[in-house]
Amino acid sequence: MGPKALGVQGINQEVDLSILSKKQVTLVVKREDLLHPFISGNKYRKLKYNILEAKQRGLDTILTFGGAYSNHIAATAYAGNLYGIKTIGVIRGEELSENWMLNPTLAEAHRHGMDFRFISREAYRRKSESTFLKLLDKDLGPYYLIPEGGTNVLAVKGCEEILTPQDRDFNVLCSSVGTGGTLAGIINSSLSYQRIIGFPALKGDFLKKDIRNFTAKENWEINTDYHFGGYAKVSEALIEFINYFKEKTNIPTDPIYTGKLLFGILDLVKNDYFIPGTKILAIHSGGLQGITGMNLVLKKKNLPLIKV
Repeated sequence: MGPKALGVQGINQEVDLSILSKKQVTLVVKREDLLHPFISGNKYRKLKYNILEAKQRGLDTILTFGGAYSNHIAATAYAGNLYGIKTIGVIRGEELSENWMLNPTLAEAHRHGMDFRFISREAYRRKSESTFLKLLDKDLGPYYLIPEGGTNVLAVKGCEEILTPQDRDFNVLCSSVGTGGTLAGIINSSLSYQRIIGFPALKGDFLKKDIRNFTAKENWEINTDYHFGGYAKVSEALIEFINYFKEKTNIPTDPIYTGKLLFGILDLVKNDYFIPGTKILAIHSGGLQGITGMNLVLKKKNLPLIKV
């Protein structure tokens, strides 16, 4: 996000699996997870212009929101530390206040200088209300606000830089969807003949409205068949797939976003959703830091662990 990082791009890696050869479909993964060891994937893109904007406004504090294992919280903390900006994370779940240091994501964020405000889930649902924000203003003083998940106009602008001229040969572009900012950026920079498919990590069809706030294009769709029960929900089948995909391709994926994305794409390939000759580009949006925390949860449930 500094001067040397402005032109950085993910590496395109082709996937070699028998199902792809059988169906005559090409699948390439854009390795945005390799952009940075801590601020990887779409979090790098979303924070880039927001950090610059905070600096230009002369604000030395960033405030944002997230859950216990939030990729956004982890990335914001590191970025703030890197560029000399104080960071404050409003964390969902006041019960976390006593043992947050046992949470790998929060412990890492704190190590990079983030202060926390733990609030109840009920209060967290009001985080966008003006009265709630005024209370924060009174308590904290001037700050630059970044919403949960990092999606705003500047975040979408950053995500528009994911695609490059070398990606014009792909006729299908696929991405995970959390808050919709990454997909909106990809849609905005896509070409008219390209079709974009978003794979949400959350249940429900409400994301379409959010995405339309940031794009006027219509060459996209949302596939809601691969959320595995909703945000942060996983199954043994998903874990097995993540481990299989890593073994066969040497591409790690996370259980919240990219694991579900690649599972969905290959399931569609298997069921002849794509015609022979289709060239698919899947955007790897990072999020690998969350695997450590997820493995703690899986261990408690006596489920297989995700290999790292």
